Amino acid sequence: MELKNDRFLRALARQPVDRTPVWMMRQAGRYLPEYREVRGQAGDFMSLCRDTDRACEVTLQPLERYALDAAILFSDILTIPDAMGLGLYFETGEGPKFRKTVRTEADVVALKEPEAERDLDYVMRAVSTIRRELNGRVPLIGFSGSPWTLATYMVEGGSSKDFRHVKSMLYGAPDTMHQLLDKLAHSVTDYLNAQIRAGAQAVQIFDTWGGTLSTPAYREFSLSYMEQIVAGLIREHDGRRVPVILFTKNGGQWLEDIAETGADAVGLDWTTEMSNARARVGHKVALQGNLDPNVLFASPAAIRAEVGRILDSYGEGPGHIFNLGHGISQFTDPRSVDAFVDALHELSPAYHSQIATA
Repeated sequence: MELKNDRFLRALARQPVDRTPVWMMRQAGRYLPEYREVRGQAGDFMSLCRDTDRACEVTLQPLERYALDAAILFSDILTIPDAMGLGLYFETGEGPKFRKTVRTEADVVALKEPEAERDLDYVMRAVSTIRRELNGRVPLIGFSGSPWTLATYMVEGGSSKDFRHVKSMLYGAPDTMHQLLDKLAHSVTDYLNAQIRAGAQAVQIFDTWGGTLSTPAYREFSLSYMEQIVAGLIREHDGRRVPVILFTKNGGQWLEDIAETGADAVGLDWTTEMSNARARVGHKVALQGNLDPNVLFASPAAIRAEVGRILDSYGEGPGHIFNLGHGISQFTDPRSVDAFVDALHELSPAYHSQIATA
């Protein structure tokens, strides 16, 4: 199936584009009234994830509103631990929780490594259905949580502010932590490859909690496992390269290290300046980011100004995918996203003038 808009994939390959491509982390979500309606019909979040038709519907919803350059699979980063038997559930206002935690070597040994195409088949059905319904409109992004991020939820039993259980394991029982992370790295590799075979045209690894680690701990317990995953991924499918994006929140100090993993792009939050990031790694990888999601609570004029500032910071030429520095807030007015996307479409062609003169 021919891809009608390959701007996102071209930018990931650092090839010329006519304007800076854009998508948003959590672009299918609670800020959209049509999403809230479908989620209400599904009953709860995980029921929505497991309902192929509804997962496809909410994936496509933001594309009906906004001229985005990619769709991202509607799912959750914690599907792998759930498939390992930990019992994922969600409590309103409290985020994800697990009925079982993993805190001892015996707990790690007891974990089964899921087979993605069997144990997470509902995700693969969603991927293939979304690809069919997109009909070449834009590329589809698949994703997973990083091993370290998955481990934090599995050991803590849910979200955490101090990470004391998982860091106690890291420092007090590092061999057990490595055993857990190795199992997760194998599972994530299998999971992402299954998504690619089902139709994902790019994949992103979300390392949400890597930025809570010291530099030596990040390199040993987070980055090394993401590098292992990148090395094990299918990198070409259906005659096209399958790029991989690594996103470590609060990971700007490790940009050079992340760029050496073999990934095609590095995602940035809003704490790293684009000009600085490009000067450090710009010829090695593409850069994705990095509008502070809270800018979308400001006026259209302020949103436009910040979009222009980030474009100016990155400068001219290819290799920039515009995104938020983290997921869009559920309290965002959808009209603010219009202001954001409209500003990008109006301002970004000037930074790709080589296309106009080619």
